Amino acid sequence: MSYCKAIQNMQAADRKALHANYHDHHYGFPIHDDNALFGRLILEINQAGLSWETILRKEEAFKEAYSHYDIDKVASYTEEDRERLLSDAGIIRNRLKINAAIENAKKIQVLQKEYGSFEKWLEAHHPKTKEEWVKLFKKTFKFTGGEIVGEFLMSIGYLKGSHDDDCPTQQKVLVQNPKWAEV
Repeated sequence: MSYCKAIQNMQAADRKALHANYHDHHYGFPIHDDNALFGRLILEINQAGLSWETILRKEEAFKEAYSHYDIDKVASYTEEDRERLLSDAGIIRNRLKINAAIENAKKIQVLQKEYGSFEKWLEAHHPKTKEEWVKLFKKTFKFTGGEIVGEFLMSIGYLKGSHDDDCPTQQKVLVQNPKWAEV
């Protein structure tokens, strides 16, 4: 069942509202800010093995814990910062995921120097199949498997599939010129 239909079938009002907000205003819409792209990558990595609802409920805590996804700040995190994150009950306290966020921030800094921005790095590799993207991400970043990469790229408009063709939000996404629509 698609995310669009799953939300329609949710019974609990608070749960439905949480998912509908993400679905209607964020999922599949292109992101052009490097820090926001990095933030989405952090959320997708942290979702691994958990429900997306868990991540949505902790989204603000993640933003606070990771310096509002400021790439330069996260890249400069020290061992003290790692320990702070490991003790933060508001986020997912997984050492591998925390280390991945810090190391990925450092890698994004390298990509920014080479390409001008994280977004331009993504654009330079577009279009690719999901399988090609997964290989590239695994070679470039930490903790990025097939589901993480696929969801990240769908969530930022690089791969089609975030919405059903008959979903009203799909039309709003199309107005924003997602990369997948260029192919």
